[in-house]
Amino acid sequence: MTLALLTSASAAAQGARGAGGVIRGRVEVRREPGAAEGRPAVAELGRHGPRDTPDRRRSVVYLEEAPQAAFEAPAPGRAVLDQRNEAFVPYVLALTVGSTVDFPNSDPFYHNVFSLSKPRRFDLGRYPKGQSRSVRFDQPGVVRVFCEIHSHMNAFILVFAHRYFATTDADGRYRIEGVPPGTYTLAVWNDGQVRVRREVRVAAPGDVAEQDFTVE
Repeated sequence: MTLALLTSASAAAQGARGAGGVIRGRVEVRREPGAAEGRPAVAELGRHGPRDTPDRRRSVVYLEEAPQAAFEAPAPGRAVLDQRNEAFVPYVLALTVGSTVDFPNSDPFYHNVFSLSKPRRFDLGRYPKGQSRSVRFDQPGVVRVFCEIHSHMNAFILVFAHRYFATTDADGRYRIEGVPPGTYTLAVWNDGQVRVRREVRVAAPGDVAEQDFTVE
């Protein structure tokens, strides 16, 4: 899956520097997530323990056309996508290009993390509890993650070429800071796709733009 939303459009506000404004609000997800259960593989039979239920109401809110100066590069980070109780935790990660994700195995059996997504294909092989393997994400895009052994396990990693994004918290709230003055398209991604788009304006440095969303 490729999304134009994840590419940087520096023409929107080239050279905008200094303290910016804030875009904040809440995303209320009313839609019922689809079933995540898959048919157990042969390797799973007789090995089921308690399963975590992925929090599929978490959303990622971001600017589709991001203000990024010509020589400004987003700082890479490091994140963890745990394998716990036969689920990836968290269900969705959002990070900048160049960031690394650690995939620890916290279950008392083997997992095999892999992805066939174009921005970052990988296969970490099978490894037991207590071990962890890592992947660096150098291209923007949406990466779907699976477990080769447990067919019901899946998660998303959204990789951005800019820093103007935020993942909602347990109450659905988000906050994007340091946004230069301008008018932008704000998008809400939830459970595999963009659900809502809306225009938002940051009038001046220090301005706070409030935008709430409902995902039906």
